Amino acid sequence: MPRSVNAVASRARRKKILKRVKGQFGRRKNVWTVAKNAYEKGAQYSYRDRRTKKRNFRALWIQRINAGARLHGMSYSVFMGKLHEKNINLSRKVLADLAMNHPEAFKAIVDAVK
Repeated sequence: MPRSVNAVASRARRKKILKRVKGQFGRRKNVWTVAKNAYEKGAQYSYRDRRTKKRNFRALWIQRINAGARLHGMSYSVFMGKLHEKNINLSRKVLADLAMNHPEAFKAIVDAVK
């Protein structure tokens, strides 16, 4: 009995990976083993960094809120503590946007918690 290999599926699998590494530099874009390794490593990085991005943005929002609060003579921790006491439920993302782009609205919030 002749040897049977599913070349169609094998080629499709390789083409799928090579299509995904299409913009890479050097052999990473056209040599199968190098491209496969590059793709797998990139997938690991993207999985990890989808979680890291959330941490980085939260840290950025906290810095912006802190800077805005200190302009009105209050630290970040005191400001957030007073927000929770007054049951003002605004996310850090929204507060950071207000502190940067709408300082008068942020001042109104600071005055409300003082």
